[in-house]
Amino acid sequence: MELATLAKALGHPARVQIVRFLLLQDSCMCGDIVEHLPLAQSTVSQHLKLLKESGLVRGTIDGPRVCYCVEPKVLERLKNLISGL
Repeated sequence: MELATLAKALGHPARVQIVRFLLLQDSCMCGDIVEHLPLAQSTVSQHLKLLKESGLVRGTIDGPRVCYCVEPKVLERLKNLISGL
């Protein structure tokens, strides 16, 4: 079940791109991701919501904005689950 949830979170190419982008950053705002990807802000927000629900990405409130980063423990768990197939 855990593997299926994480795989579903990465089941869209835009979400894979978002995770890859976040891995290259310490953290970033949604606007940073929007500038990097050819997607509307609302689309990026929806993808971030799904990634957060899976636990793969976390968002920290920074004033009026949310700062996003990859959750390293969950990413490591995903790697272990995949290697165990």
